[in-house]
Amino acid sequence: MSLASLRHARAVLPQPVRTLATSSALSKDESSWLSKLMVRKIEPTKNSHSRMLSDKFDIYELHTHNVRPDSVGKYLENYKNTVQIVQSKGNLSMELIGSWNVEVGDLDQCLHLWRYTGGFEMVDQAKRELSSDKSYVQLMQERGTFLRSRHLQYLLAFSYWPQLQLREGKNIYEIRSYRLKPGTMIEWGNNWARAINHRQNNNEAFAGYFSQIGRLYNVHHIWCYKDLQGRKETRESAWRSPGWDECVAYTVPLIREMHCRILAPTEFSPTQ
Repeated sequence: MSLASLRHARAVLPQPVRTLATSSALSKDESSWLSKLMVRKIEPTKNSHSRMLSDKFDIYELHTHNVRPDSVGKYLENYKNTVQIVQSKGNLSMELIGSWNVEVGDLDQCLHLWRYTGGFEMVDQAKRELSSDKSYVQLMQERGTFLRSRHLQYLLAFSYWPQLQLREGKNIYEIRSYRLKPGTMIEWGNNWARAINHRQNNNEAFAGYFSQIGRLYNVHHIWCYKDLQGRKETRESAWRSPGWDECVAYTVPLIREMHCRILAPTEFSPTQ
């Protein structure tokens, strides 16, 4: 047989087909775990995701400031004076919720969380009022000399999160920040509306937000603990709660990036 005939014969012979195992070929435990990792379909809706996830009219403003290491003290004094100016004005519907220094994570970084009651109309009003205050503007200009970079986000609170309560005494906070895949915010909310029930026994759930302006598809969960050992014990307790592992399994595939930071309240922070 010629070489050409051999090649022709090989071409017409049936080729082996590579198959993909389905869940029917998996054990019961493997199939159950795989089903948890499958992201459930979200049906189209005429309502915005923000309206479905948050039923509040409060806008939260999260400032992230990366401070020059040699200017931390001057920066904190500057921000304290800024807070006093805002608090002295009785016509602004804005209040400071918390100010923190990062102790573990991005060091030489400070976070400040403000709340505006009444929606973005109150944000606009506050900006107009403060931009005409010479002392406030001077502090803003001075603050720029203490910073390496800064970022601002406007956030909404998840409707299923417990009502925000300021803390007293000596506490630490953990902010866990997630960057989600676009289009998965509703799925995240559906799962965390159940998951939060596993994390309320010790009153550690402080606040939960999703971004509106700034870096989009960002979620921030803020937790409050007495100390790092208390954090460890609380988180281990959650894993012993039936159903917590399922909530984690459903939400992990929605995440593109995540990180956590341990925070310490500043002396002028309303929540301690």
